[in-house]
Amino acid sequence: MTVSATASSGVSYGAMAWAERGSCRDMDPDTLFVPGAAQHRAKRVCASCPVRVECLTEALDNRLEFGIWGGMTERERRSLLRRRPDVESWRPLLDATALRSAAAAR
Repeated sequence: MTVSATASSGVSYGAMAWAERGSCRDMDPDTLFVPGAAQHRAKRVCASCPVRVECLTEALDNRLEFGIWGGMTERERRSLLRRRPDVESWRPLLDATALRSAAAAR
């Protein structure tokens, strides 16, 4: 993704400085706004992304409806938001989950 680009969703990446470090920074943003099975291929870009938590936080906190964000599809994010309507800011929860995952991997 190019940081100054605006994807088909209308989201401007210029305001998200963390996106400059994303694994998708040099990709066409529309690559991450695909339907069906192509979404699972697009998610692979996120697997080892250094800003995955920031990206997913952006999508969840702002209820972004379209595209792959932080390794999750639209459907996956909607499901998570329905299961956790009490969460106002996703960053602390996602950070804690990432720390637990890192500790379990050791």
